[in-house]
Amino acid sequence: MSEFSDPFDQIVDHPFDAALSERYLVYALSTITARSLPDLRDGLKPVHRRLLWAMRLLKLDPASGYKKCARVVGDVIGKYHPHGDASVYDAMVRLAQSFSLRYPLVDGQGNFGNIDGDNAAAYRYTEARLTQVAIDLMAGLDEGTVEFRPTYNGEDEEPEIMPGLFPNLLANGASGIAVGMATNIPSHNVAEIIDAAMLLIEQPEASHEQVMELVQGPDFATGGIVVDSAAAIREAYATGRGSFRVRSRWHKEDEGRGTWVAVVSEIPYQVQKGKLIEQIAQLINDKKLPILAHIRDESDAEIRIVLEPRSRTVDPDVLMDSLFRLTDLESRVSLNLNVLDEHRTPRVMALKDVLTDWLRHQIEVLVRRSQHRLDKIDGRMELLEGYIIAFLNLDRVIEIIRTQDEPKPIMMAEFQLNDRQAEAILNMRLRSLRRLEEMELRRERDELAAEREGLVKLIESPARQRTRLKKDMANLRERYGPETELGRRRTCVEEAAPPREIPLEAMIEREPVTVIMSQRGWIRAMKGHADLSQKDQFKFKDGDGPAFAFHAQTTDKILLACSNGRFYTLGADKLPGGRGFGEPVRLMVDLENESDIVALLASKPGGKLLLAADNGRGFLAAMDDIIAETRKGRQVVNLKAGTTLKTVRMIPANADFVAAIGENRKLVVFPLAELPEMARGQGVQLQRYRDGGLSDVIPFRLEEGLSWTMGGDSGRVRTETDLTPWRVARGAAGRMPPTGFPRNNRFD
Repeated sequence: MSEFSDPFDQIVDHPFDAALSERYLVYALSTITARSLPDLRDGLKPVHRRLLWAMRLLKLDPASGYKKCARVVGDVIGKYHPHGDASVYDAMVRLAQSFSLRYPLVDGQGNFGNIDGDNAAAYRYTEARLTQVAIDLMAGLDEGTVEFRPTYNGEDEEPEIMPGLFPNLLANGASGIAVGMATNIPSHNVAEIIDAAMLLIEQPEASHEQVMELVQGPDFATGGIVVDSAAAIREAYATGRGSFRVRSRWHKEDEGRGTWVAVVSEIPYQVQKGKLIEQIAQLINDKKLPILAHIRDESDAEIRIVLEPRSRTVDPDVLMDSLFRLTDLESRVSLNLNVLDEHRTPRVMALKDVLTDWLRHQIEVLVRRSQHRLDKIDGRMELLEGYIIAFLNLDRVIEIIRTQDEPKPIMMAEFQLNDRQAEAILNMRLRSLRRLEEMELRRERDELAAEREGLVKLIESPARQRTRLKKDMANLRERYGPETELGRRRTCVEEAAPPREIPLEAMIEREPVTVIMSQRGWIRAMKGHADLSQKDQFKFKDGDGPAFAFHAQTTDKILLACSNGRFYTLGADKLPGGRGFGEPVRLMVDLENESDIVALLASKPGGKLLLAADNGRGFLAAMDDIIAETRKGRQVVNLKAGTTLKTVRMIPANADFVAAIGENRKLVVFPLAELPEMARGQGVQLQRYRDGGLSDVIPFRLEEGLSWTMGGDSGRVRTETDLTPWRVARGAAGRMPPTGFPRNNRFD
């Protein structure tokens, strides 16, 4: 029989789903607890903790020189973190980027990337050392404050947690995606966090509102402005979940003669400047923001993005509101306070709970540091007692050492010394004997005794522990106070409304134009308001002539009504210029071939139209309801077979009556209020006919009378003020019009 067992003998039948779930659960827990979520106590993930620990062992403190990042990465992956060098170096680069971390933990020298989104140089080219922030975060590692555990290969040790008083979790924030959960914690101002923590030391039962009076909100490395309301910010921190709207900081710069530019000096956190500029430039190229002409990047060490408007008449607030809505000049930063608590359990916590648990950890660190120091003092005092005995009996001690082969047991028996004291005396150098002065030894012992008494009281008294912690925090706050360059608040909190939906009219420079359409449907817009009475100034192609001409503004919407009852909308700013003959309107909208153009007019906000078909049916329509942004237009008037839209009239503001005349030359006058207002339909009967149909209809004010243009080129207008014979109910047949009414049965 072979000495090697058959591997198939080791196979055990097991349900596939159970095996998969067990193994996936192990992977998920590993991802959650050892990779993606930060620890509440020091705010670090394992890779960051191991990086700082390796740099500390390399003595890369702020006062020392820099060392190659390759050396650090090599130590980390070789001793502590058995993962890829790229991932470790990327983590190290982020710790050194002043635009990524509010309080950088690594001081980098060389190319560590930039806010444009460029990557850092390879680790063989860059150098690094620790910052003072990292030193504060690791303070106390040599004082027995935290537990150490073996590294993955058992050859070294690494700390389980960093004990320093620096509140790194909230100060620098964290982000990560685990299995089934994620975390996203923005950075905050250290001075505010310390103030809130000191409040909770004094008043552990303080309310969330009291804490939020001290913590304004996030404080991002790149500055910007948080524009959420105070109530929304409080709610986010009360639940541990929410989001913040962060806007760029900008100001207006006058350039003389009424011209100006908008200058962006700070952009939202984690927005790459290069991509942001490309995004805005694309808006300009696509003509989606007509009021913006150019963008320039004049940044050096400080961000300076210059936005040049199309015209000096552009409203700066309208321009920036448009950019906030369309680009990453305003972005949303989420809050998900999902962290590992002191028991390594992931929890979504409120701000007060995070601070309370962190303070509990710092009290534990303080007690452990005090106990460690107490043990050191006890050991030293034990030796001092032995030194004093040796000093008082120095000649006898020397004699024993000189004459005895085994002096230790004799000294221990004669002077009641313990093994450690006797060993220390025997290991003394001869040169130290001159320093064995009784007064000096007793002074050191008394000082240590006094310190020991204070430590014992501190360990036994929670009140003393809180007082000491407050004192240590006050000292730390001086280093990161708002008056320091590193500690000053960079992100302002100023409530603002969401970016407005800017109407297209605000995007267009308002200029007067004269809209002209020919009989064959060629349309153009001449600059300025031309004299409409001078027909000869408008040129048309041979065989063509004028159909419509009216004054408008470039911000107006032009309504085009067709005989099939469909309305189309054109932008006055999009019409071809007036130098040539224009362009066929059928290239701009999808007109049906068999339909004719009935009306062309400028839409007025809040205005109304009187629509009438040739069968005498009509209704009122609001202009705002019939604007159509698509090429296919909007069906407004429903027509029966064989009927067409005959007349489109704008309702004057003071109109109160309607006059309608049929092809049978019968006139009716009735109140405008008898017509319904509809968004779409056939309407009601305006006038009844035995033969023929509607010829024309017009709204007017009864007090002013009904006017019509006289025939010929005189341009005279006649007005009939007494309309009593023609005033009837809507839908009547009517009677012959006044003497002198035009033979074409038209009011104009």
